[in-house]
Amino acid sequence: MKCLAIAKKDILMYYLKGPVVIFGILLPLFLFLAFWIGRNLPLDFLVAGLLAMTVFFASTSVSPVVAPWEGQMRTLERLMACPISVSTIIFGDIIASITFGIGIAIVPLLLGMAFGLSFSFVVLVGIVLAAFCFSCLGLLFSSFPTNMPSTVMMISSLVRFPLIFISGIFIPIQSLPSWGKTISLLSPLTYFTDIARASLGMSSFLPVYLDFLALIAFSGLFLILAIKLHERALLSRL
Repeated sequence: MKCLAIAKKDILMYYLKGPVVIFGILLPLFLFLAFWIGRNLPLDFLVAGLLAMTVFFASTSVSPVVAPWEGQMRTLERLMACPISVSTIIFGDIIASITFGIGIAIVPLLLGMAFGLSFSFVVLVGIVLAAFCFSCLGLLFSSFPTNMPSTVMMISSLVRFPLIFISGIFIPIQSLPSWGKTISLLSPLTYFTDIARASLGMSSFLPVYLDFLALIAFSGLFLILAIKLHERALLSRL
């Protein structure tokens, strides 16, 4: 219940903030349009890429900036005065971020179905798991001990933009050279993009079960690191 209360607070206070709208909704839309216009690409390839970008950017748009905003507005002291742990705060932020990521992901799903595409059920499970994984990644960005949201967004952008270019969104992993395929395995976005393509009946880079196992492994790693790093950074935000 404490996690849900924190998630509700995040939703009410931060969802309509400028960075969330820009990086969670507008940015993936503009990137998609820039990639799509003037190219004769299969619809299923485009929609799978749009879905992957949408979940990725939406899920990493809320979680990186909640902690800096809390410190900047001096609400973190009130939050820490409550009988809750850092992990409870982290899980509350994750729930809010997942909610936003899943909610925005409905748009490309409906868009694809409106154009006659048929998704398998596996994509729904993939969206939930990917939103969790990307939310934990976003919390890693906010573990930097600063109360300036702009600083955190700059750090997150330095990571997020390279990831979308090595994760098979614009160029299929199968078309990359061997060194590119190796680098792509370091990105959690690669595995969700693979799931999205497989759910539309396209050929996947890896077996789908390996994609899910990789996302679970990344989620666990990001979550543990986020909790540990936020515990260390907490005092410097007060």
